[in-house]
Amino acid sequence: MAALNHPARILIVGGGYVGMYTALGLQKKLSRGAAEITVVEPQSNMTYQPFLPEAAAGNVEPRHVVVPLRKVLRKCTVVTGAVSAIEHARKVVTVQPSEGESYELGYDLLVVCPGSISRLLPIPGLAEHGIGFKTIGEAIYLRNHVLSCLDLAASTNDPDQRRKALTFVFVGGGYAGVEAMAELQDMARYALRYTPGVDLTDMRWVLIEAASRIMPEVSVRLSSYTVDRLTERDIDVRLNTRLESAEGGRIRLSDGEEFDAETLVWTAGVKANPMLQQTDLPLDDTGRLPCAANLTVKGVTGVFAAGDCAAVPDLSKKDPHALCGPSAQHAVRQSKTLAANVISTVHGGTLRDYRHKFAGSVASLGLYRGVAEIYGIKLRGPLAWFMHRTYHVSRMPTFNRKVRVLADWTAALLFRREVVSLGQLQQPRTEFEQAAGQRRLPDVS
Repeated sequence: MAALNHPARILIVGGGYVGMYTALGLQKKLSRGAAEITVVEPQSNMTYQPFLPEAAAGNVEPRHVVVPLRKVLRKCTVVTGAVSAIEHARKVVTVQPSEGESYELGYDLLVVCPGSISRLLPIPGLAEHGIGFKTIGEAIYLRNHVLSCLDLAASTNDPDQRRKALTFVFVGGGYAGVEAMAELQDMARYALRYTPGVDLTDMRWVLIEAASRIMPEVSVRLSSYTVDRLTERDIDVRLNTRLESAEGGRIRLSDGEEFDAETLVWTAGVKANPMLQQTDLPLDDTGRLPCAANLTVKGVTGVFAAGDCAAVPDLSKKDPHALCGPSAQHAVRQSKTLAANVISTVHGGTLRDYRHKFAGSVASLGLYRGVAEIYGIKLRGPLAWFMHRTYHVSRMPTFNRKVRVLADWTAALLFRREVVSLGQLQQPRTEFEQAAGQRRLPDVS
């Protein structure tokens, strides 16, 4: 492969885990004379999503699970904006900043890793009443919302409103749904000691999963074990059940049951970023970029992709059609191969294939509870919980953030959990607008 003219313009679409770590690898190995690296991301930071449940429960400070892109990518140009279109025939992308007119950026090599979005279904009332769980903003909102529901239940005399406020529904039995529900229920149970008049039996937590099991990433045995542990904590796990409607906060399930709920959290899968539809790049049936094992996009030259938006062959499996799943474990490892192959392209070297043997899975079920399956070894309880924390803090970007997360955990061991609702963060102008509405115009008669 012939080397590119220097400096090569490398444009990275997306500053999530894949985008940020690819940029880090490039800025370490490529001099400014060899390449100009630009990262385009709608947010000014990268969120480490596996820590969102702990941030929502207050175990970790929310600021400590995000990494400022400009702080770590000092040799890159970081553009805060959304890529709205890609025209590879002209080698340009269209960037839409948060305010102002859109503009074009050119490139020589393109890395496409905008990640995924929640996969919503056309369920009546879902868009109006559902809460996602993919961003730090959603995690903070959900924490404040759950605590506000406890406050409402303790302050109302209406039994129907109280019952609705204390009903929490999570749809989706993957890692995100199970961990989020377990951590938030842990927090709510603790908060009850400061919520007079509300008992543990007053709360209702419901996990809805359309498949016959939860957490398909682990073995059937560990999946069943997880269901048993959740059930012991009075969590109503509904398998082979679908959400049919959520209109007006009225939850209607496929098994015929109906009830009111103030909280509906949607974690039922993800899909490729719809921005990919606004490109001249090839897409597969799921809207992802079809890639070769070396992470180049098939059918075009000079384009790489990885992460949730890329259909990458899984060479660790015997099935020739097997693809890597949208997991953090693949994102971590693909970014290393991706950075190495982009560097090889700049210097005219040989590309290597991405090959990863699935090491296992770890999941938290709340404080001191967890499940893990590492190289075939199945762990449960406190040891699995410790493995979960150890693994993810090791993958947390930057030494600074690792230390801050460890400090949060240490403080949690020494002091009681904080269960303060900051619900005003959701509507910070309410009091100001009320004050403005009480202003009287001067009498000029």
